[in-house]
Amino acid sequence: MIVRTLEECQKTERRVVAENWESVRMLLRDDNMGFSFHITTIYANTDTHIHYQNHLESVYCMSGEGEIETTDDGKVYPIKPGTLYILDEHDEHQLRANKGVDMVMACVFNPPITGQETHDENGVYPLVD
Repeated sequence: MIVRTLEECQKTERRVVAENWESVRMLLRDDNMGFSFHITTIYANTDTHIHYQNHLESVYCMSGEGEIETTDDGKVYPIKPGTLYILDEHDEHQLRANKGVDMVMACVFNPPITGQETHDENGVYPLVD
């Protein structure tokens, strides 16, 4: 059984901070669950390019508002609390938090993220087995 709190994970190397977002990795590959689970905050009034080439991702918006725009066809989808989106084809996209409020999201990755890494522009992560 794994029991962790967001607060305790925020005080460890499981908290990863980037320019437009921060993520607390509640579950990682080393936890042997077959997926990773993160609470990610997208900072207000930011626009972040994201491309997870090696992962499927499910994202559930818990608070804040924004939008996701797919790079290949320019479609824009509003994101608000209660919205779930799934990146099932390694969809390259822009993620925007707007309305002057951070967006807080629960994210599940398969295969699991390994630790502190953040994606590079072509979506390739370090060793993920």
